[in-house]
Amino acid sequence: MENTNANADFGAPWAKSLKWLTGFCVVILGGVAAIGLFSGPRESAIWILAMVVGPLAIHFGGAIFMIRGYTVAPGRLTIKRAGWSTRIDLGNLTAAEIDKDAMDKSLRLFGNGGLYCFAGLFRNKKLGNYRAFATDPKRSVILRFPNRTLVVTPDEPEKFVASLASSRPS
Repeated sequence: MENTNANADFGAPWAKSLKWLTGFCVVILGGVAAIGLFSGPRESAIWILAMVVGPLAIHFGGAIFMIRGYTVAPGRLTIKRAGWSTRIDLGNLTAAEIDKDAMDKSLRLFGNGGLYCFAGLFRNKKLGNYRAFATDPKRSVILRFPNRTLVVTPDEPEKFVASLASSRPS
């Protein structure tokens, strides 16, 4: 058994689909902002807000929500973002399982569906409503709690699940 006082860090690799979606969104948002800067009624505040500020705000807003990795510590999971960290108490975690198909056929209820990550509230038949903090759905680890379900996608799902088991109080 591993040392329960040690933190275990995991990366958040991007799936090809996330790379393509992010690239596409960045090009579109940049293109709209360029059009806004170099054409149209540039003296109009509404034009500047809609065509320049809006697309750039979406781009940079998405970037700060980017998932950079995960840290498992005794009783806690930290999801590292570009702008901050989200902490999840693992005290009442009931199960952690690897399922590469966990996010298949999901409907996004609220959140980000491909600009730097897949994060927010989702729903599918397999999991019901769940919250995702994902970058590569094929690396999904389902975390089940009494009142909620989370999906994370660490670079090494097997080691991640083992780390969760060793971080629980005896």
